Amino acid sequence: MYNKFYKLLCFLILTYKYDFFNYIYAYFLILLIKIFISFYNFFKNDIMQKGVDIMKIFICDAFSSEIFKGNQAGVVILEEKEEYPTETLMKNIATELKHSETAFVKKIDNKKFKIRYFTPIEEVELCGHATISVFSVLRELKLIFSGKYIAETLVGSLEIVVDNDFIWMDMASPKIEYTFNLDEIKEIYSAFNIDTVQATKNLIPKIVNTGLSDIIIPIEDKNILDSFVMNKERVIELSKKYKVVGAHLFTLDKDKKVTAFCRNIAPLVGIDEECATGTSNGALTHYLKDYNIISNKDINTFIQGETMGRSSTILSRYKEDGRTIQVGGNAVISFECKIYE
Repeated sequence: MYNKFYKLLCFLILTYKYDFFNYIYAYFLILLIKIFISFYNFFKNDIMQKGVDIMKIFICDAFSSEIFKGNQAGVVILEEKEEYPTETLMKNIATELKHSETAFVKKIDNKKFKIRYFTPIEEVELCGHATISVFSVLRELKLIFSGKYIAETLVGSLEIVVDNDFIWMDMASPKIEYTFNLDEIKEIYSAFNIDTVQATKNLIPKIVNTGLSDIIIPIEDKNILDSFVMNKERVIELSKKYKVVGAHLFTLDKDKKVTAFCRNIAPLVGIDEECATGTSNGALTHYLKDYNIISNKDINTFIQGETMGRSSTILSRYKEDGRTIQVGGNAVISFECKIYE
């Protein structure tokens, strides 16, 4: 636009009737305008480039060492001195990326990062696979190295351990929030079109929280776990009724090669099924420990996402204090992108 204006101005100046000295004056005027426009374009491009660089966007496959496996999450890295975008913009980015969660991370200092998590529908307090993705990206970009870091989230400050093999993240303090009675148990299994005879004997569904509240639902047979079809509206009603994000259904591995196989259902927040969930498996870890199925010295392995064709491996363990649960895994970057405005 400015180049067109410049050419028009030159035409008007040169076609106007001038004597010799006015032509000299007009020549220098045109030269100054040209210099001004050159400087303007240079600084405009520089400012625009910095604006683009403020927000770096990645797509990661979490709890996997291969792209197109595991659970996808968006990761948006903000410049240290920049404020968070508006909630509307962050929600729009999460909606555009179309993954279950997108994490927006901002460096506070060399050991501390603030993270906010958005689904396509709303902001959530914590997301395990998105957190693993965040620190995997930071490590890949060499913005962090092996060591301990702090993630500031809506559930509090969580310790992150970055080592050569895995990234481990603290869960919020684990708690069993509710144990269902017999009538409620029938209601829960019915929402997934599962007969209660398929429930694991001596294990009762409970609401467990290690950052987010989930209904933990035991199933005896893996074939039933792999084949159930939820009643979406009833699962949404249950989630609202019991104030949970969703349900985490599992069956113990009878061959004991892994700890359990899992499926995670959360249609209330726009996720019909998720192929890897850190917080839900943190909650399952506490649930199994409460039944003495695992000990606080075990490293547990959960397989999730098989029915979606995106098999994921989520690890969990207790810290030395015997109370704090950590969820571990890796993530790989599959895409890098930017916003065009």
